[in-house]
Amino acid sequence: MTRRPAAARDRTKPSIGDVARVAGVSSQTVSRVSTGSERVLPETRARVLAAMESLGYSPNSAARALRGGSFGTLGVIAHRIARTGESRTVEAVVSAARDRGYTVSLVDVVAPTRSKVSEAALRLSHQLIDGLVIIRAETATPTSLVLPPTLPVVVSDSRFVGHHPAVRADQAAGTRLAVEHLLGLGHRTVHHLAGPSDSGPADVRVDAWRAALAAAGRQQPAVVRGDWSARSGYEAAASLATADDVTAVFCANDEMAAGLCRAVHESGRSIPDDLSVVGFDDVPLADYLWPPLTTVHQDFQEIGLRLVDLLLRQLAGEVLTDERVIVPTTLVVRASTAPPPSRPEG
Repeated sequence: MTRRPAAARDRTKPSIGDVARVAGVSSQTVSRVSTGSERVLPETRARVLAAMESLGYSPNSAARALRGGSFGTLGVIAHRIARTGESRTVEAVVSAARDRGYTVSLVDVVAPTRSKVSEAALRLSHQLIDGLVIIRAETATPTSLVLPPTLPVVVSDSRFVGHHPAVRADQAAGTRLAVEHLLGLGHRTVHHLAGPSDSGPADVRVDAWRAALAAAGRQQPAVVRGDWSARSGYEAAASLATADDVTAVFCANDEMAAGLCRAVHESGRSIPDDLSVVGFDDVPLADYLWPPLTTVHQDFQEIGLRLVDLLLRQLAGEVLTDERVIVPTTLVVRASTAPPPSRPEG
């Protein structure tokens, strides 16, 4: 394991005045960008962020940390925290941080764009944090994301491997388990109710679903898209729950699976006698739906624990740029899946 020399960690950082001179703006404007103020024109904001990146500027929290030792606070950036994956991961990070004596400062960005995530990171670093957890950066990339250069960062996103330590669930393996389970019951193919097209996890599950069907030599039906909500699963029943040739559906999360199940029941069909349904996440409610939902279990507690562990190891001086942790997923078989209905001959 490699440790950064103390001198490298303690050297003098560029000042807010340096950034102002390079960007051609006032120090007050630089301060507004650092704190996420909306009172800055987009082109000015972009110029200030570029100057910060070129100078390696981080708001003066670093110097204060050297005087005080540690702030005892970790920053967390999430996107749409109401979603199951984000909320349960944040909950797990908070729990793991608390167990290690840290509090958490949370920013929920409206859109996971490069500029919004970069601004959120700068705002949090200005609020005296020791390190940063980014739950998901979605459309941002390792080369486009502007982060304070001395701030320890860990990301729950595999695209940042080689740039920041990353922790993720093995979503591809979980998807494969779900598809293979349904095919093993005798279903000719498996339809997919996917998450939105702008979601990284949704795309991973779509790709893995296609790969599993291709490996089995099975037909790949058209993808039906939802938005992660139970309502979108309910509405998807119009194309998934009424066709006789649809006997198995893999849903990209449990909420959409719950909505689909309700619509199936209301249509007079039965789960699993007429239609088998598998979800993803294994939310606590999944075991109490009727019938109890077969689903892919994600260990959010382990994800949160490993994110905090990687961050604290960086705070201790380790360089973990290439570190990648993949948390296994498992299939929990309940009562929502069964062999396909028998079809009359001729």
